[in-house]
Amino acid sequence: MIDATMTQRMEEATRLTRAGKLHEAMAILQGAMPSGKCRKRGEDVPVKSYSAGNTFEGTCQVMDEESPASRPASAESASHRADESSAEAAASSAFEYNRQATSGKISGGDIALPSAWRDKWRQLRDSMAQPEQTRGTNEAVQPGAFTAGCFTNHSGTRDYKLYLPSGYHGQALPLVVMLHGCTQNPDDFAAGTSMNRLAEEQQFCVLYPAQPMTANSSKCWNWFKAEDQQRERGEPSILAGMTRRVIDTYELDASRVYVAGLSAGGAMATTLAMTYPDLYAAVGVHSGLPHGVAQSLPDALGAMQGGTGPLASSARVSSWESRVPAVVFHGDRDTTVHPSNADRVIAQYAASREAGDSANGREGSVGKTVERGQVPNGYAYTRTSHQNANGRTHLEQWVIHGAGHAWSGGDARGSYTDPKGPDAAKEMLRFFHSHANSAYQAGRIAP
Repeated sequence: MIDATMTQRMEEATRLTRAGKLHEAMAILQGAMPSGKCRKRGEDVPVKSYSAGNTFEGTCQVMDEESPASRPASAESASHRADESSAEAAASSAFEYNRQATSGKISGGDIALPSAWRDKWRQLRDSMAQPEQTRGTNEAVQPGAFTAGCFTNHSGTRDYKLYLPSGYHGQALPLVVMLHGCTQNPDDFAAGTSMNRLAEEQQFCVLYPAQPMTANSSKCWNWFKAEDQQRERGEPSILAGMTRRVIDTYELDASRVYVAGLSAGGAMATTLAMTYPDLYAAVGVHSGLPHGVAQSLPDALGAMQGGTGPLASSARVSSWESRVPAVVFHGDRDTTVHPSNADRVIAQYAASREAGDSANGREGSVGKTVERGQVPNGYAYTRTSHQNANGRTHLEQWVIHGAGHAWSGGDARGSYTDPKGPDAAKEMLRFFHSHANSAYQAGRIAP
């Protein structure tokens, strides 16, 4: 028998399902559902997509690697995992049944469900039936859409949002990967940086990976953990795998893939530049930290405060190096991540070392230029550009005088933004578009 409470929950869950609000519907059916698992490969669920204030239906396509997801044993107890698995399986079956039943593909006895649920879904299907959307194809993701997805590989699972500009029709566009800061999410970060609007203007795609609270209670990327600082392991593996899969799925230009981030996202962005220089053609680091200067939370706090411990020492920093072109922004009044970290980030990139060698009289034809400017009614700034041996700007450092821990030139609709600074998003894109991955262009690397 189904009591009144269950009937109400199922009716509301059905309404939410048809409206594309899958997560809310699952929560009603099964209680609060822990995040961290994707559905099976190739299975789509409807989601709402937003563009320029308009709402329309899109699809959410799950992308994963061949190997199954694995979750650290320390993250949850065995009983918690079992409860989550059984709850998600039941809800998934219910939604799949509802989807097929409302399209007339199956009858009430064709799928194994609790009899009460099965009968109730069958009773509701006629009144709730709607034409089935196109599913399982890239064409279902409309250009101009900001859609949700999920990626899984051997290191774990992360949700993401993807923006495809309205001018995308299958051509090989560039891709910019944006890593949010602590407490933020893809929607917040997109609003604060205005990167989707710029994608419309300049025609590129934007990928926003999302860090869940199950991975970090403050939704910070775990840049300070040793297991998340290595190629093909931890979060770098997930982020690089997600990037590759989006490139492959939408046939984007693999030679023009860029990554940028704010704060903890900036720290993880430079980690990706260190561990995947073959994938990312350039990196933008805003108010971030260098790679490998911490291997624990106390280390991280010390580095953020400008500490001089063994991991934050210049010797430790100099042990890492990347030749990926980099643009670095930092406010000189930042009390969250000490401004000295910008210099440490710069020290890990090859162009600054070559410039130093040239200044010391060693061989090389690199140069350095320093420009100072002022944003009208805003902050003054200093931009230092390093040219490589070919005379090309390979590294830029922006110091925003008077700015704190916030995205420079950002939109106040997003958190941690300061509109009085130079527009970091526009300047990063200018820098990115002047660089491409020569290895991809030469056909030596496959995405």
